[in-house]
Amino acid sequence: MKPKSKSPPKPDYRNPKLSIQRRVRDLMARMTLKEKVAQMLCIWQQKSKTLVDDKGRFDLRKAKAHFKDRLGLGQVGRPSDAGGGRNAREMAELTNDIQRFFVENTRLGIPVVFHEECLHGHAANDGTSFSQPIGLGATFDPELVRRLFEMTAHEARVRGTHQALTPVVDVAREPRWGRVEETFGEDPYLVSRMGIAAVQGFQGDATFRNKKHVIATLKHFAAHGQPESGTNCAPVNVSERILREVFLYPFKQALQKGGAVSVMASYNEIDGVPSHANRWLLRDILRREWRFKGYVVSDYFAVRELHQRPDLFGNHLAEDGLQAAKLAVQAGVNIELPDPDCYPHIVELVRKGILKESLIDELVAPMLAWKFRLGLFEDPYVDPAIAEQIVGCQAHRELALQAARETITLLKNDDGLAPLDPNRIKTIAVIGPNADRRMLGGYSGVPKHYTTLLQGIRDRVGQSVRVLYHEGCKITIGGSWQQDDVTPSNPQEDRKSIAEAVKLAQQADVVILAIGDNEQTSREAWALNHLGDRASLDLVGLQDELIGAIADTGKPILAVLFNGRPISIRNLAAKATTIFECWYLGQETGRALAETIFGDINPGGKLPITIPRSVGHIPAYYNYKPAGRRGYLFDDVTPLYPFGFGLSYTQFQFGKPRLKKSVIRKNESTVVRVDVTNAGPRAGDEVVQMYIRDKVSSVTRPVKELKGFQRITLSPGETKTIELEITPEHLAFYNIDMKYVVEPGEFEIMVGSSSRDLDLQKVTLRVK
Repeated sequence: MKPKSKSPPKPDYRNPKLSIQRRVRDLMARMTLKEKVAQMLCIWQQKSKTLVDDKGRFDLRKAKAHFKDRLGLGQVGRPSDAGGGRNAREMAELTNDIQRFFVENTRLGIPVVFHEECLHGHAANDGTSFSQPIGLGATFDPELVRRLFEMTAHEARVRGTHQALTPVVDVAREPRWGRVEETFGEDPYLVSRMGIAAVQGFQGDATFRNKKHVIATLKHFAAHGQPESGTNCAPVNVSERILREVFLYPFKQALQKGGAVSVMASYNEIDGVPSHANRWLLRDILRREWRFKGYVVSDYFAVRELHQRPDLFGNHLAEDGLQAAKLAVQAGVNIELPDPDCYPHIVELVRKGILKESLIDELVAPMLAWKFRLGLFEDPYVDPAIAEQIVGCQAHRELALQAARETITLLKNDDGLAPLDPNRIKTIAVIGPNADRRMLGGYSGVPKHYTTLLQGIRDRVGQSVRVLYHEGCKITIGGSWQQDDVTPSNPQEDRKSIAEAVKLAQQADVVILAIGDNEQTSREAWALNHLGDRASLDLVGLQDELIGAIADTGKPILAVLFNGRPISIRNLAAKATTIFECWYLGQETGRALAETIFGDINPGGKLPITIPRSVGHIPAYYNYKPAGRRGYLFDDVTPLYPFGFGLSYTQFQFGKPRLKKSVIRKNESTVVRVDVTNAGPRAGDEVVQMYIRDKVSSVTRPVKELKGFQRITLSPGETKTIELEITPEHLAFYNIDMKYVVEPGEFEIMVGSSSRDLDLQKVTLRVK
């Protein structure tokens, strides 16, 4: 009898018992140059030509024709948008089909990574959508943020996603910039705490064993949040000290304390060098100084922009796509997103000796390592039935509701107008362009549920109160984030509409006025026909006329603001009795607002960014230098509403702050304690905030800097003692010699309810 032939042994890279380092080394040794470069490529818009049919289903014929060389591919972008959008089951089936093709029809069977946008929930059909990050910043609740992105990771992973192009840890210091909504605010410490929490939510312990987590991508590296002239992608002109202390700080924290696996380079330039060609930024700081071991992804089309992006702009560092690829590889960009463009030239660059293959190996190895860590070589598929069960489920809806509740920030409440008592009101007029429209903001999916403000109020009061509604005026025609061209409303039609709204207001006991931005007037400007940055912070259209006309009726105005960035609302602040800042609250908008307006929920949000009096007051961030706000002729230099500010339906009293140790050495820590009492009639949330100022220093320091905070809930009459730690890290800065040190001397420790001096009490810490 002929003995059975033994099957050849599996290669080391197929053996899960071996170390990832050994598996990567073995796989790399087997790869051709073309196969390595294929791992540095992605397909997004080209899916319809290469992977899916016109209905968004996997097309084996197209895939075999396009990938006939069997080289493989690094990533596939946004499978959720194939064919106009996939629901949970359909997307899971699609990612399985695409993955199976690359595993079974390429020479080495290297699986692909699927990436998705997950800014405030998975941006896909049926994904749970919660508050925009600027709203999450208002919660001052990192644990809530961690849970929200843990939920997002779960919804994305069960559909086949492996990497989220989130969180945004840009520090927003330019309110004209349309991408403020994507950030956690203007303060580097707040952004860092939220960024760490988001990364921990996305990645868990970064073992990815339970298939509930995804790789987090920090963006945009770096300094994207203060573009010149407020226009997206413009140069950022800051010193190295400001760059490190403000803009790099949240990235360093989210990498070293959060463990983020991936970073996205930014569109902007710093000191004349675009980030995608910036070796100092991506190699010297990120990899050598911070010891980053993950991988850098390009922003969409940004490698091409090192040369010239047709119909948009170019940085003209490169004379063509080939040279752009060279610059990006040398800088340390591991993969080009979103479609193959410049990086296919890498093969030619290596063969001509312009780039060393060892440099390509260096960039490909970490991407392969994380494919192994994700378990894709052993278990690359997902269960469509589980995806259908998890995505948009009731438990996730309740968490989105909690985020909306904690986001809502009360800016003004004269005469205790809010909360409204439905037993004392017969008629409410709900008026305004944002009263009855879906308001999710940028990078949003299509959630299973959504309630508008109007619907939430009607659901809450039922038949007990008469609810009237009128749009009042328009902001723009249409107003969708996806709608490229922005069409202003017609003033004549708006004035007729305002007159009609006034007639309704006259019938009401109170007017709930819903105004602000829409998704077109504050958004990412990614093309010349898709703009979103503004030269003004005033309300768009005739909204100020609407405010004046309603105010002239004498009816009390309860204003509800929806917006992606700070708006100059001096007119509203003068005429409204009550003002709620909501940013974008997500899918549970109407329900959360109705609960708050009628007192079921006590608002406890705080401003994560300063609201200036006008565009002329920019920059308006609170942590300015001592000479930064000396005063204006004919105007008040202070903000309309300061960073960290937010009222409540109850009253909180702060005791005198006290230090556990009032004298410490430079390498020691201490604790500041403060007693906080709810002196009012309702349970409520307060955010205890700690600011620090170095009184005398070798370089100028900000007048105050947030260095600690804690959101607490107190019952009526309850007192809690809050402890906030002060460590050397809270006191250190880059000194005159650009060394990160704690200088001896006195520090003011300020504790209270906002960044405003009036709301803070001080105690002195001495460092020797």
